[in-house]
Parts: sequence; C-alpha cells; structure tokens
Amino acid sequence: MKRMLTDPDIYLYRESVDFRKSINGLAAIIENDTDLALGTGALFLFTNKQRDKIKILYWDKTGFALWYKRLEKAKYKWPSKEKLQVFRLSQYELEQLLSGFTIIGHKPLKINGLTMT
Repeated sequence: MKRMLTDPDIYLYRESVDFRKSINGLAAIIENDTDLALGTGALFLFTNKQRDKIKILYWDKTGFALWYKRLEKAKYKWPSKEKLQVFRLSQYELEQLLSGFTIIGHKPLKINGLTMT
C-alpha cells in the first residue's frame, strides 16, 4: 500500500461483505450504510465471511485504490457483537491487524500453534 504522508482516518466496516465486490460495490456500501465521506483519503477496511481476507478502499487524490490481503493459515479477529456498524482504528491498530494480531480485546492471535505477542 502506498505510504501516506499524514495518518488517514481508518474505519473498519463490521459486517462481512461479498468479496466479489470491487471498488464500486464497496464504495456503495459505505455510501448506503454510513454517513462517512469517501473522498477524504480515509481507509475503509472490509472482511469476507471466512475472516481470512481484508480489502482496504481509499481515495488517493487521483482515484480510488483497493488493497487486498489474504491470510494463509489464520483468521482476522473482527468485531461481531457490537451495535456499531463502523469502528474507527488508529494507525497502530491497523498495523497490528495487518500483522495478524487481534485488536479486539488486545489478545494475541494463535498462528500455526505459536502465540504472537
């Protein structure tokens, strides 16, 4: 993902989404389900039903970009019982999440039998 000069706002969309959706479909989810503005440079995180993939949608001043990551042997910890549709994350929480750590309750994930702390 392109290095950002400033820390963007980061939003995690709680519901799993159909990963056949690309930029237009994910943008429509944000427009229809939230009151967040798409063209601000904010990062919007989505996961699939199996919680082993993440897509990040963002505007980079010339157009929308979509970043995709798949975990090979683990699952992302994602909030599921919360009433909020969207969560705001810090840059640190994003880095932790993309590295395979849970950001929910700050407990380490187990990957391949090893506990990552």
